[in-house]
Amino acid sequence: MAEQSVRWAILATGGIAAAFAADLVDLPDAEIVAVGSRSRDSAEAFAERFGVTRAYGDWESLAADADIDVVYVATPHSAHRAAAGLCLAAGRNVLCEKAFTLNVREAAELVALAKEHDRFLMEAMWMYSNPLIRRLKSLVADGTIGEVRTVQADFGLAGPFPPAHRLRDPALGGGALLDLGVYPVSFAQLLLGEPDEVTARAVLSEEGVDLQTGALLSWNSGALASVHCSIVGGTATAASVTGSHGRIDIPSGFFHPERFVLHRDGREPEVFTAGPADGPRTSLRHEAREVMRALRAGEKESPLVPLEGSLAVMRTLDTIRERIGVRYPGEVAPGEAVTVAV
Repeated sequence: MAEQSVRWAILATGGIAAAFAADLVDLPDAEIVAVGSRSRDSAEAFAERFGVTRAYGDWESLAADADIDVVYVATPHSAHRAAAGLCLAAGRNVLCEKAFTLNVREAAELVALAKEHDRFLMEAMWMYSNPLIRRLKSLVADGTIGEVRTVQADFGLAGPFPPAHRLRDPALGGGALLDLGVYPVSFAQLLLGEPDEVTARAVLSEEGVDLQTGALLSWNSGALASVHCSIVGGTATAASVTGSHGRIDIPSGFFHPERFVLHRDGREPEVFTAGPADGPRTSLRHEAREVMRALRAGEKESPLVPLEGSLAVMRTLDTIRERIGVRYPGEVAPGEAVTVAV
């Protein structure tokens, strides 16, 4: 694999699948060799659009294709457990969109399958692979702003979304939290780890999903994180990290930033900007590069997006849903603790 292109397959053909495919096409060491969908017409149209040679009208045929190095699972998160699990059980490596699954139980099952079949598995939390976010994390870890006291992050869309939209469909894991809130929660936990306490309030729709949710995460160190998500109001998608000796602000698009500003006591603000090779603000190529690097190195998970970190985020999301009273069809006891050694 080190001397040839990495052969990708894409499972699902929606908007995020198309965005990822567009970025893969621009990577000289990546090749899209197959696409799968529950609709053959959709798979063939996607294949024609992106020059893919093999189009499958079912997931099983794609998972059985041994001429694939890694599958990108781009279904709604309600189908992640089924789709990624099918691919792992068939011996495929997997990059699975976020939220990783509906709940931590499903996420733990995927981790166990990856271990059982000795396959690579990574959540597609592209924020963690972003060069500016990696730089911000490094600055915080080096103590540039002192001990972290607070983290604030928000992600809201104006809508309105009709009841039939996937974001309001409980069967598809609808609501603001899993689709949007996963970003602020993941940002806070990137810097502070899994919280010790979680409180939350939400406004629910008639269908029983959260229209907007606010949560306060707290750590025994004294650190706090305030996170907010919404599908009824467009927010700045801003984030801020305040420490004992300074602050870092991301004024907009915190999960794919173009810049952030470092404020340190007694110094002029310092602006960090994305480099010319980092691609457009919507670029997903950084996570694709990380997957390919890990595969070539023979790694079974990425140090940038470790599996235990994905499980920890799912535990927090489960706890928030437990606090606000959101349960999806067929679920059993969201928020119940699941411990998996990784």
